[in-house]
Amino acid sequence: MFLADCHTHSLCSPDSNAPMLQMAQKAYEYGLHTLCLTDHCDLLSLEGERTLDYDWTPVHRERKGMLDAFGARLDLPMGLEFGMGHLFPEASEKILGEPGLDFVIGSCHNLDEAAGGRDFYLLPYDTLEDCYRALDNYFQSMLAMAASPCYDVVGHVIYPLRYMNGPYDTPSLDRYRDQIREILRLAIQSGRGIEINTWKGQTLREWIPILRDYRELGGEILTVGSDAHAPEPLGRGIREAYGLMADCGFRYVAVYHARKPEMIRLK
Repeated sequence: MFLADCHTHSLCSPDSNAPMLQMAQKAYEYGLHTLCLTDHCDLLSLEGERTLDYDWTPVHRERKGMLDAFGARLDLPMGLEFGMGHLFPEASEKILGEPGLDFVIGSCHNLDEAAGGRDFYLLPYDTLEDCYRALDNYFQSMLAMAASPCYDVVGHVIYPLRYMNGPYDTPSLDRYRDQIREILRLAIQSGRGIEINTWKGQTLREWIPILRDYRELGGEILTVGSDAHAPEPLGRGIREAYGLMADCGFRYVAVYHARKPEMIRLK
């Protein structure tokens, strides 16, 4: 069975200490065909400060060791998870012009600058009102990102929900359905796609309504990633995500090379 994990992180991300070589070793042992390391480049920091430069040197250094050891045994495209790129077009163009870049996930990890720019990870979610205030801001940013050219697939559309675990029911996304559908439509009309982010196998069925809308709107390009920041959870939820895709009428999963999707038939 073809398996690709196209959202993972290494020590080139500030929230991981995993060498790329260890990630590749685990991918090989797990039976993956494709491993795409998509380390973070966020143009707003955790606290909302602008960080408009990106040093590719550590990525290339880590990739060399990984490719020397596993380049003949794994497909190892070079990826990037690019945060808030729509806010800074000139910086985005420079960063994404890096030679050899295969795949870009477009993400919004932060509030917009007018709301302080802090990462959703840091916000208080004591009440449902807190949650919906954050989600209102999030989906406005996602709409702006989806209309920009700074991504290949829209990253983890349901991202903030993973942090909303207070003494209340999980916030409903029903009130955002029109915005979510517009995000999907913008990706489709520009020839881009979306990802299913399993969050280490913890978010799967939450994707069903989004997959159904994406299918109804004519979407075809789907990548799948575990969002693993260490070797142990790498690949979790990939098989299950493929099953959800098939149940929703999709026949292919995508992997990217040179910023172009390659469609692999689901089996």
